[in-house]
Amino acid sequence: MDWYGFIKTLHIISATVLFGTGMGTAFFMFRSHFTDNVHEKLYAAKNTVLADYLFTLPSGIIQPLSGAWLIWYVGYDLMEFWLLLTYFLYILAGLCWLPVVWIQIKLKRILIECSNAGTDIPDRYYRLFKIWFLLGWPAFIALMAVFYLMVTKPI
Repeated sequence: MDWYGFIKTLHIISATVLFGTGMGTAFFMFRSHFTDNVHEKLYAAKNTVLADYLFTLPSGIIQPLSGAWLIWYVGYDLMEFWLLLTYFLYILAGLCWLPVVWIQIKLKRILIECSNAGTDIPDRYYRLFKIWFLLGWPAFIALMAVFYLMVTKPI
């Protein structure tokens, strides 16, 4: 079996799933912001949280594991600048993603309460949503930079 080809393919697919799911759910969640319908917002929040558990989390775990194996197999120096920059950017994206997940769960819970009680969405929801939106940008930019570094491998 060609382990290098298999692990590299796994690494590329998991990177695509990580980035693609992040973009897709962010778009879906962001679009829900423009409706006043609690049920539509709740549908988006529930599915965003679910997608993070099913796709983003496993891909986020596979990425550093497969990446470490590829670095070892190819024989790169772990301390090459482009790799150090990649580690930093990946950690930055992860540090943005963790509170984003927590916020998404909070937003979903607020919407469930509003849906069950038939009440308006409180200001707290909109404050949390704004933080969610702002944290997404550094994560998105960091992952785009990681893609660039993986493709170009500048030395």
